[in-house]
Amino acid sequence: MSTTEVGFRSARGPILIALMLTTGLVAIDATILATAVPTIVGDLGGFAQFPWLFSIYLLAQAVSVPVYAKLSDTLGRKPIVMIGIGLFLLGSVLCGLAWSMPALIAFRAIQGLGAGAVQPMAITIAGDIYTVVERAKVQGYLASVWAISSVVGPSLGGIFSQFLSWRWIFFVNIPLCLIAAWMLQRTFHETVTVRRHRVDYLGAVLLTTALTLLILAVLEGGQAWAWDSVPSIVAFASGAVLLVLFGLAERRAAEPVLPLWAFSRRLLLSTALISVGVGSILIGLTSFVPTYLEGVLGTPPLVAGLALAALTVGWPISAALSGRFYLRIGFRNTALIGVSIVLFGALLLAGTAGTPMVGVTALSCFVVGLGLGLVATPTLIAAQSSVEWDERGVVTGANLFSRSIGSAVGVAIFGAVANGIIGSSASGVRDAASVQAASVAVFVAVAITAALTVVAAVSMPRRTRA
Repeated sequence: MSTTEVGFRSARGPILIALMLTTGLVAIDATILATAVPTIVGDLGGFAQFPWLFSIYLLAQAVSVPVYAKLSDTLGRKPIVMIGIGLFLLGSVLCGLAWSMPALIAFRAIQGLGAGAVQPMAITIAGDIYTVVERAKVQGYLASVWAISSVVGPSLGGIFSQFLSWRWIFFVNIPLCLIAAWMLQRTFHETVTVRRHRVDYLGAVLLTTALTLLILAVLEGGQAWAWDSVPSIVAFASGAVLLVLFGLAERRAAEPVLPLWAFSRRLLLSTALISVGVGSILIGLTSFVPTYLEGVLGTPPLVAGLALAALTVGWPISAALSGRFYLRIGFRNTALIGVSIVLFGALLLAGTAGTPMVGVTALSCFVVGLGLGLVATPTLIAAQSSVEWDERGVVTGANLFSRSIGSAVGVAIFGAVANGIIGSSASGVRDAASVQAASVAVFVAVAITAALTVVAAVSMPRRTRA
């Protein structure tokens, strides 16, 4: 078999199809929920709590990614991804049966624990079985999953919430999970030398608790309690102290859940910071664009979903082409072009949000998506390519952990900004004027995040080991 043979008909074709199906689980879930948020809030209540639907999912995903990544380097990729699919399936069923907003939030955490294994393992397996040059071609296939999901996800979310029930946005995962698990079990076989390992439970608990407290402090500040109140100060201070303790614990752990060396090298640190920015920008638009269009213009969920789809259509288009760029001009230059496009799109959205138009919003999202596709994929592959097999799972996990943390903290900050503006509006309630003011502020914050991501991309080294 030729080492450059990539495609469905190649020897590795069945595995590629299985990876695409597995990626589809997270890809569809990333876009299908946002368009249904107004409908869910109308049914279950709790508008101020809706950012938790994203934060809790992303937090669970983020803190579990390093654990799964470490286990995959010792037990193999296949058992971990199968566990992830199982948890994702369980969480989806429970979410579809949720009877209140707190229950739905809790069940989203289970979904997040599953996603923490599914997405990183699919990417890591691709990194294992394909070379750097081959991965440039494989990205086209994986990007096509996001392209399809970017249209199917928001469309299904709009259709289910507008014509059927928002609960179907979770039930649709049932057949997808079963098919993905069956395909992986049937096609992917790996040889792993199993060795004894020690799971860093202390590190995982410290990290989870610290991030939960910090996100709680951000989301509930100005809502459940005043920013300068005792609960707010205690939550922020406790989270910060636990993060310090986590860092100390990781230095002593035999097999740390998140090895600090994964952020000690310039390339790995810069790509991690870029991932934080990518996660924040993505969740800022994904979670607020549908609410902005539906709340300000009264746009139907299906139309709002299609406007959001422009973001996730632009991403896979450029991601599929990114391989040609980074093989010719390098990872750093490709990332710089990408973040510049992202910044332009974010500024366009923030500048026009005061006079809302569905077409302009969709165009802005499309431009941001084009830029993100040239940033996320090349920086991840650059990080993967700088280490050997036994470190690749950890590096992949650390990079995706950074993206998830960026999303979890980002949606918390954006949610706090939006809730604060709505709460302090003249009417004191959620109406079109307050939603528009809140959305403008969130989009400005997204543009600032894009500018900071440009700085992170500039710090990325020009060379990496291939």
